[in-house]
Amino acid sequence: MAQEQSAGSGQGFAGDSGVSRIRGRVFEWLTLGATVFGLVMVTALLAYVFNDAIRPFSADPLWHLVYATTVVLPALVLLATYYTSDEPAGEVAIASTGIPIVGLVAGSGLVVLFIELLTPADWFGLVVGLVCAAAVVRLHQLTRPNAAVERLFVIVLAPLLAITGIPAMNIQRTFSSPLTTTEIVTIDAATPSLLPSVGDVLRPLLTAVPGWVLLVAAVTLPVATLFGRQVAARRGDGRGVREVVVGSVGLVAVGSLVAPLFGLAPQHWVLLATTAVLPTGVYLEGVVRRRTGVLGVAFPIVLGAGLVLGTALTNAFGLAGPSSWIGWDFLTSPTSITPEDAGIYPPLVGSVLMLVVIITLVFPIGVGAAIYLEEYAPKTGARGRLVELIEINIGNLAGVPSVVYGLLGLGLFVKGIGLDSGIVIVGGLTVGLLILPIVIISAQEAVRAVPDSLRRASYGMGATKWQTTRNVVLPRALPGILTGTILALGRAIGETAPLLMIGAAASVRLAPNGFFDKFSAMPRQIFAWSSEFDPDFRFGVLAAGVVTLLLVLLLMNGTAILIRNRYQRSD
Repeated sequence: MAQEQSAGSGQGFAGDSGVSRIRGRVFEWLTLGATVFGLVMVTALLAYVFNDAIRPFSADPLWHLVYATTVVLPALVLLATYYTSDEPAGEVAIASTGIPIVGLVAGSGLVVLFIELLTPADWFGLVVGLVCAAAVVRLHQLTRPNAAVERLFVIVLAPLLAITGIPAMNIQRTFSSPLTTTEIVTIDAATPSLLPSVGDVLRPLLTAVPGWVLLVAAVTLPVATLFGRQVAARRGDGRGVREVVVGSVGLVAVGSLVAPLFGLAPQHWVLLATTAVLPTGVYLEGVVRRRTGVLGVAFPIVLGAGLVLGTALTNAFGLAGPSSWIGWDFLTSPTSITPEDAGIYPPLVGSVLMLVVIITLVFPIGVGAAIYLEEYAPKTGARGRLVELIEINIGNLAGVPSVVYGLLGLGLFVKGIGLDSGIVIVGGLTVGLLILPIVIISAQEAVRAVPDSLRRASYGMGATKWQTTRNVVLPRALPGILTGTILALGRAIGETAPLLMIGAAASVRLAPNGFFDKFSAMPRQIFAWSSEFDPDFRFGVLAAGVVTLLLVLLLMNGTAILIRNRYQRSD
């Protein structure tokens, strides 16, 4: 009887297995078809938009033939060779091409900030102030090692005083009427301040120093030191910091003297070289030292040489390129009533300043909340249930429509606090609230992915909870945190509904010069172009704005993917 039941069970299992196999195949083909359909539709949409923005068929056919021969064909041959015979070289090829491109975009954002918002002297004073504040905190740690609560106040107050100082205040009393006892008290910040900031003290002393020298000291030197420490840790022998710092500062300084010959301002060269040339050089140093995938370095060289050769040939034969809506004039000009003169520079600056506000406020709050919820929050009892309720609400907030956050920003920051509508700080705070739950959730996942064995090993060596979190958990979770944050910023830069609700301008002629100026952002400007009657606005200029926004999003998402893949391989 047992054997019959067993045989029957086996036949039933075999029959179920056959049915399950068929269902699995059907499910596989359905998901594949849905994926292919989605990719085809998105590709068709992007091709339509790119065609309207770039108008490739307006170029001379020989122009396409020249660049296909000098750029496209060699690139495809190299990529096919890499991925068929030397896969590490293919990864090196993509990374060595993508790192300088992403660096140039980041450097361009810094250039915009220094054109519209900061001066080299302001930034130098800010960096020196932060260094002084760090020295004060370190001195307090050495002199009073057991005063943890007192040190917390020092950590908060030292940077604040170093950056802002203590302003003097004039109190003016104005009686509203001789017949009443009501008075209006006005407090005005006056200069000079009671205790000037470090920047206020240094600014008169820096007037004779060239701006590029200050940027080398306040931008290139700190970045080169960080990269040098990374190289030293990667080598394992402690060497690399001095070499990277000396080489980077020397290269940037010499380039600053030569840059004006090519029409590039020395200050702009310092920023672009620091964000593009320096990380590319550090990456290539690791490739050459490991001797893995070295042939991939030839890919960006071939691309660059092909572009130079193609440009020389098209100019020599007088071949006309595409009459694209996207160009240098489009990126550096304000909008206009004529499509040919319309540009996206003020909304581009507004988006950059809004991202600065979001990064400054959302990143530390989101990461701090994630660390608390994962490392410190109780998991049991009444407080544990409260924490669970908070986490559920955070997950729900991540799915709330963006227009609701626009209403929240309007009610909280404009109607509640009294800030002006349509200014940069209100836009940054509103969109920051939108992506804050996403940053918290992604940071929680990154912290949760750190193995508990590392924590237990740290506790076994006598480390405290904070020491374990700072020295073990955060370094391991940082790649995942950065990946999630970059993806969240990609969503933030493309949001339109919150900007409409808080009153962001449809178009502005002047770029904002501060965080309390009226602004427009790229998606808001694109929405305004969509309502124009002129077809050139609704198809050509609008498509150019969409392509610009898409390129920024693709670069941000590509950066997140590179960071994730690199650290996953290193783990």
